[in-house]
Amino acid sequence: MAQFYDTIVVGLGAAGVTAATTLVKAGRRVLGLEAQDRVGGRVNTVPFGNGLVELGAEWIHGDQKNCVYDLATKFNIPAVTQGLRLKTFRSNGEEVDKALVAELLQFSLHIVDHPPNQPEPLGTFITEKLLEYIKTTKPELLDDQDFITEFLAFNNLLTNNYEASNDWTDVTTISRYEELDGEQLLSWHGHGYNTFFNIMLNTYNNGPGLPNLDLRLGAEVTRIITPQHPRERAIVTCRDGASYEADNVIVTVSIGVLKAHHSTLFSPPLPKDKQIAIDKISIGVMDKIILSFDTPWWPTQGVSFFGFIWRGEDKKKVGEEHYWTTRIFGASRPMGSRNCLTMWTSGDVAKQVETLPEDVVRTKCVGLLQRFIGDNIKVTVPQPSAIIRSTWYTNPFTRGSYSYDNLLTPQYPDARAWLGAPLTDSAGAPRVLFAGEATNLNHFSTEDVLTLTLCF
Repeated sequence: MAQFYDTIVVGLGAAGVTAATTLVKAGRRVLGLEAQDRVGGRVNTVPFGNGLVELGAEWIHGDQKNCVYDLATKFNIPAVTQGLRLKTFRSNGEEVDKALVAELLQFSLHIVDHPPNQPEPLGTFITEKLLEYIKTTKPELLDDQDFITEFLAFNNLLTNNYEASNDWTDVTTISRYEELDGEQLLSWHGHGYNTFFNIMLNTYNNGPGLPNLDLRLGAEVTRIITPQHPRERAIVTCRDGASYEADNVIVTVSIGVLKAHHSTLFSPPLPKDKQIAIDKISIGVMDKIILSFDTPWWPTQGVSFFGFIWRGEDKKKVGEEHYWTTRIFGASRPMGSRNCLTMWTSGDVAKQVETLPEDVVRTKCVGLLQRFIGDNIKVTVPQPSAIIRSTWYTNPFTRGSYSYDNLLTPQYPDARAWLGAPLTDSAGAPRVLFAGEATNLNHFSTEDVLTLTLCF
């Protein structure tokens, strides 16, 4: 016999935990089902190096009208500003003029806020405007076409890591995305982002948890039956055969999972507009490769991020087999573990890196650090003591990192609204509801993964 609850929440990431805890505090009996063996979804804090690192969401983006930031403040957890203190090197170890890189990046970020009237690929738009800016304000740079070409490639990779796209020409200039105001890189540092979930579930500082909330980990949902009659209950079945009933269900799985399984997951099938939304909204991949060392060997004063800008002649010498190394655009210093460096990649290359042998990734990443940083500071980069990688694409329960506005977005401006619309019974009552970053009209992608899912 199926067990009965007021509400079943499928997926226990930021949106799912927020939904479950909000309803429990309102007096409802809730079951949370999570396919993975942990709570957190695309937030994954792990012990590594001499502290904690984030394989997924790492920062709180914005401290104004941000529920996550407000929650941390309420519990006296200082969110430390990391900032993008950038030092950039070329592939011969030469350091690039800091002021020049900052100026060009600031212009690129600024111009995104002034899109053209007609949609076009974001990369095409930024490239055109940036070249115009260089021609007008820094004509001497035109004599160094190699730098311009490779800076654009670097800028492309930066955009891809922000959007989780494969190329900045896959992203549209027309978007409803809104950035929250305030500091954009606020770190949980030694506390770890999983502290958010501990607070929400009332387990922070050995809290007793929440009554009326049942959590089941390792519970992969394979079937959700939407009731058609007002007196019927929704039925949720898991791969292990367990079945549960509820007045309503809230589905918070990633759009990557919906793309893979919606045709078999829902009964009756989803309405046409929701299927179109699932098909047309893109989910990309942003991955991390984190290396720990016995002791830090890199510069630690006044820099939080090391950028890699290739020289064309060096890039040509990289064989096709190791092309992926040219798509790792830099390394950052995670604030939760002081003897680690995080290297970043995205898109199709990120998917490839997830499948490469660990020793190959380790060797090539050390080679990159040596080429770009070690040679500059006259240090032989030591072998890392350990390596850990994110696998957001090959993980069957995420199938990607987060969504972005692709070139189809202007043709389907209501796709996110369609995705978030509830399934109703014959009386019009919502019985299966949808939440998560891809359903948010203005704060999707990293913004919603990290913040506004809390405002359920």
